[in-house]
Amino acid sequence: MEQYAAEDDPLATAREVGRRADSAPISAAGGAALRFLAAAIGARSVVEIGTGCGSSGIWLLRGMRPDAILTSVDIDPEYQELARDAYRRAGFAANRTRLIQGRALDVLPRLTDGAYDLVFADAVKTEYPDYLTEALRLLRPGGIAVFNNALDAAPLSDGPLSVPGPGTAAIREVGRLVREDDRLVPLLLPVGEGLLAAIREDASPGR
Repeated sequence: MEQYAAEDDPLATAREVGRRADSAPISAAGGAALRFLAAAIGARSVVEIGTGCGSSGIWLLRGMRPDAILTSVDIDPEYQELARDAYRRAGFAANRTRLIQGRALDVLPRLTDGAYDLVFADAVKTEYPDYLTEALRLLRPGGIAVFNNALDAAPLSDGPLSVPGPGTAAIREVGRLVREDDRLVPLLLPVGEGLLAAIREDASPGR
């Protein structure tokens, strides 16, 4: 899968910069899945929780419409400067991205309800359940929420010597919440680090 999703020079550079900066950049297969999802719904407005050094943003922008805007939130200003450089190397104009520095759970409540086509979360794992709450508010009907590092979302039985850590427990909680929410159509994609995706259905009568 990783070999099929080939990276060009801007993506390879962004991922290498992210690796050196310890920002855990998304894999090529995971990025390709993001581009596919953004293109499938003709995304015009996307929120990214966790800018990193720009590799996931490039994948998203390449799937979004030419006039679309990526809003990316990160607490680390150095990461966002590196991301700006990555977007520029990839050929995106400055007005295609809106980078907001701050803690995600402080920034997201200030964004407009129902105004976004896709929300991608790749940040503090223990905050994933809260990101889901915010994503459901931010997404339009038919929009998609996506969580990275989600392979742990699959339900598993822990033995007495394998108690999950806080991050794993939060990811499993998001997996449970998504599966049990009648408003969502869930899918766990075993690509890269794992992507948990959920479509927010239109709450029309009779559905």
